[in-house]
Amino acid sequence: MKVAIIFGSKSDQELMKKAALTLREFGVAYSSHILSAHRVPELLEETLARLEAEGTEIIIAGAGLAAHLPGVIASKTLLPVIAVPIVSGSLGGLDALLSIVQMPRPIPVATVGLDNAANAAYLACEILALKYPELRRKLLDFRKKMKEDFTRESEGVGL
Repeated sequence: MKVAIIFGSKSDQELMKKAALTLREFGVAYSSHILSAHRVPELLEETLARLEAEGTEIIIAGAGLAAHLPGVIASKTLLPVIAVPIVSGSLGGLDALLSIVQMPRPIPVATVGLDNAANAAYLACEILALKYPELRRKLLDFRKKMKEDFTRESEGVGL
């Protein structure tokens, strides 16, 4: 079980760390990479080839502004790509969100909410759980605890 987390700038590192923490919580191995579809396209291609050879199964890609990184990655690999549109620039992330969700057929990119790197990791875990029963069990236990915690917190609350 291995996921790669790729983002285009060091300034995205703190946000994308949320994906890493979530993957770690479920025992999913990951690697992280700062790469740019525009500034170092050759290095991006080399890294994708290496990740595939190493057995990476899913890629989480964070990008802001024009947000080409997830789409370029998806065009270079058959691995599932989960995009995290990042809030940046004068349009408040809308440019990144629209750029990512409007990927042309037949190169899909799954997309989570703005700045929601943790959700990208949860989705990656759900996809991997189709193949790995131990991860499926961890996710089921996590959801059960989440429901129990919510029920306990909401009991006796009145207005």
